[in-house]
Amino acid sequence: MIPAADAPQPEAAESAAPDWERLLASACGGEGLAAAYQPIVDTSRGTVVGYEALARFPGYAEKNPEIWFSAAREHGKAAELEAAALRRALEARDTLPANCFLTLNVSPELLTSESIRSVWREQGKLGGLIVELTEQTPIESYVELEPDLNQLRAAGALIAVDDAGAGYAGLRHLLALRPSMIKIDRALIQDVDRDEAKRALIGMLGAFASRVDAWILAEGVERVEELDALVSLGVPLVQGYCLARPAPPWAGIDLDLAHRLASTPPAAHKTVIRDVVEPARTAVSVTQAAEAFAATPALEDIVLLGEHLRPVAVLDAGASALGVVSQGMRVNLDTPLSQALARAMTRTKDQRFDSLLVTDNAGRFAGVARMERMVIALAGAGEQAGPGGLAEAGN
Repeated sequence: MIPAADAPQPEAAESAAPDWERLLASACGGEGLAAAYQPIVDTSRGTVVGYEALARFPGYAEKNPEIWFSAAREHGKAAELEAAALRRALEARDTLPANCFLTLNVSPELLTSESIRSVWREQGKLGGLIVELTEQTPIESYVELEPDLNQLRAAGALIAVDDAGAGYAGLRHLLALRPSMIKIDRALIQDVDRDEAKRALIGMLGAFASRVDAWILAEGVERVEELDALVSLGVPLVQGYCLARPAPPWAGIDLDLAHRLASTPPAAHKTVIRDVVEPARTAVSVTQAAEAFAATPALEDIVLLGEHLRPVAVLDAGASALGVVSQGMRVNLDTPLSQALARAMTRTKDQRFDSLLVTDNAGRFAGVARMERMVIALAGAGEQAGPGGLAEAGN
C-alpha cells in the first residue's frame, strides 16, 4: 500500500520535537525520574565521606539531564522539575551512611520559589546535607537569597558553590556567599598533572578556601595521574569517574584505589588541631542546655549536637534562653594550627576569638580548640603562618 502524500513519514516522526509540556508535567510529578549517587572521597584516607545526588530520567527516550532542565527553564517548569529531582534524591536519605554527607544541586535563582522551599520544609532538619548552588543563569546579587540561605544554614545545611573557576562562579560570588564547600570545575582538573598553570590556580583556590573556612573539592577526576597530582597539592576531597561513577545508593570505591590513597603519606605539619583539642560540655537539645546552664552558673558555653554526634551550634547562657544559636566554625582534627588561625580571623569581630568546633573525619564532635591555646602551641612550635593550605575534609 502506498502511503498518502500527507501521511507522516517514519523519519519525520522520529525527528519531531518532543512534547515537552506533556513530558515535563509527567516528570514534575515524579514519573520516570530517578536519582544516582556519585561518591566523594577523602584523599588522605581513601574513604567515601559523601555523595552527590544526580537526576536521571530512565523512564523517557531523552536521557540527558541537561536537556531536561534546559527544556524546563524554557517552559517555565524549572522550579517544579528541580523540586521533583530533590524529592527523589532525598528518598534514600534515611539510609545514608552515618559518616557521610549528601550534596544536592539547586539553581540559586530558584531558592526563593515555593516549590523548592516546600522540599526543605518536608525534610525538617537538614543536618548532613550540602546545598550545591549550580548556576545555569547569571546571578548579579545574592542579597535577595540571603533569607533563604540563612534558613538553610539554621536548619543545619551547608552551602556549596559548583564549578569554581568557570562560568558564573567567580571570586565575587564566592566572597558574597562564603560557602562551606567550593567545587573546582572539571576544566581546571583535566590534565592537571601536565599543566603547571592549572596546578598554581588550584593552589590559589585552595588558599582562598582555607582563609574563608571552606572545604575544596575537585570534581571530574578521570585519570589516576590527575588524582595523584591533586593529592600532591593537598586537595582533600575528590570525585569523578576515576574513583566511581554515579550509582544506586551507597556505592564504594575500588579497594586498590582506596589503598593507594590511604598509603600516600600526608604533608608533614609540626602542630595540628589534634594537639590542642580539649573536651567541652555538650547537649542534644536547647532545653537540655538551658537546664545545664541553670545548674552550673559558671558554665560559659555548651556545644549542641545533632544526629550522629555532629556539632550543630554553640550556645551560651543568653542564647539558650532565647533559643538563638551560632553555628560556630568547624575544623578537622588534622587541620594545621596556622591554617585554623588564619581561617578564624575571617570571622566577624564578635566571633573572631570564639573557640573552634573540632570534628573527626566522620564529622563527629571531638572537642573544642581555644584560641589562646592554639596561639601558645603555635608560638612554642616556632611555626609561622604559611601561605594557606587547603581546607581539611570533614562534615
